[in-house]
Amino acid sequence: MDTAPIIWRKSSRSSSQGDACVELADLGEHVGVRDSKNPDGPELLITHNNLATLLAELKR
Repeated sequence: MDTAPIIWRKSSRSSSQGDACVELADLGEHVGVRDSKNPDGPELLITHNNLATLLAELKR
């Protein structure tokens, strides 16, 4: 079991207040996605490829 701490990151374009942001964490084969306002809340696990597809669709 990997005991390394999870490092959550938010966009450099996030407001200085740090609220209303989506945070991402590289978890190896997956990417963790969570709401910065609720860091103890649910997290979404998604593959890197699926994240790339999601982001491309959101940009369209």
